[in-house]
Amino acid sequence: MKKRYLGHSPLQVSEVCLGTMTFGQQNSESEAHAQLDRASAAGINFIDTAEMYPVPPRAGTCGRTEQIVGNWLVRQPRQQVVVATKAAGPARGLNWIRGGRLSFDLDSLRAAVEGSLQRLRTDYVDLYQLHWPARNQPMFGQWQFVPAKECAATAIIETLEALATLVREGKIRYFGLSNEHPWGVMEFVRLAKEHDLPRPVSLQNAYSLLNRVYENGLAEVCYRENVSLLPYSPLAFGTLSGKYLADPKAAGRITEFAGFGQRYAKPNVAPAVAAYAELAHRHGLTPSQLALAFVYSRWFVASTIIGATNMAQLDENLAALAIQLPPAVLAEIDEIHLRYTNPAP
Repeated sequence: MKKRYLGHSPLQVSEVCLGTMTFGQQNSESEAHAQLDRASAAGINFIDTAEMYPVPPRAGTCGRTEQIVGNWLVRQPRQQVVVATKAAGPARGLNWIRGGRLSFDLDSLRAAVEGSLQRLRTDYVDLYQLHWPARNQPMFGQWQFVPAKECAATAIIETLEALATLVREGKIRYFGLSNEHPWGVMEFVRLAKEHDLPRPVSLQNAYSLLNRVYENGLAEVCYRENVSLLPYSPLAFGTLSGKYLADPKAAGRITEFAGFGQRYAKPNVAPAVAAYAELAHRHGLTPSQLALAFVYSRWFVASTIIGATNMAQLDENLAALAIQLPPAVLAEIDEIHLRYTNPAP
C-alpha cells in the first residue's frame, strides 16, 4: 500500500486509514481487533480515533474506543503505527467529557490528551486533532454561517500555544484540524507562521460524492499551505452503498441511531445516490466501489478514512483501492455532481 507524507511533517501514512468510531458500540473488542489485524496485514499503518468515540456519543461509552485500540496497540511495534486521535470541542452538549470543560486552552487540552494517552496505552500521539472548531461555524449537516450564533471561544493563538506546549512535553508529535473551514485553516497557518508555532499538517473533513464542498476553497488553501486532507465518510454513512434506495429501513447507523444521519436526509440525496448507483452498475461496479474509488483517486487526498461494521465491508473497502476509474466515468461523475451539487454538505 502506498504511503504519503502528512503536510510538511515526516509522518508517512498509508493511503487508507482505519476509522474506529464503531468500536465499542457496533463492534465488540474482539471484532475491532480482528479489523485492526486485517487492516495491518493489508498495509494500513494509520489508525484514527477520538476521545468521544464510539458514536453516537454517550456518557456510558465515552472513551471505550480508545481503550479498545489501546489494548491492540500495546501488542504492536509502536513506531510502526501512526496513531491519530481527537479532542472534543465545546458547544455540542457533551458535558460528560472532561467534566464539561471542552475549551481548547492548555489545561483542557492537556487533560484531554493525557486521558487519551492513558486509554491508548502509549506515551505519545502521532497526530492530535481538534475535533471541530471552538468558534461558531456550521458543522455536521449545517450549511449556513449564522452570525447571530456567535459565542465565546478560546482564541486560536492560545490554542496554538497550548499545542506547542504539548509538543514540547512529548505528548503529541503533530497536530491537525477537523471539520474546519477556509478561514479557520488560514488563521491557524497564519498565526503559526507569525509566532513560530507548530503548523497544522492535516485537515479531517467529510468528503464524498455527496459532499465535495472541500473543492470550493479548501482545496486551494490546503494545497498552497501544505495541509493534507484526510477525508471521512467516503460512503456517506453507507448511503452511497445504495442500500437505502431498496430499503429505507435497511440496517445501518442512519436507521439504528435516531437523528444520526441529518446530513443525508436532504431532498437531493436520494436522486443523487440513484444516479451514482446507475452509473456504477452500468460500468460493472458496485455503488460502494464507485464511491470509494472516486475518493481514493483525488489528487488532494493523503489518506482516506474508512470504517466498517463487519469484515466483508472492510474487505470491499480495501479492494476498491485496485479500481482505476477511467476518464469517461470521472466525466460522468462530474455531470451528476453538476446536476445534484453537494446534496449532503
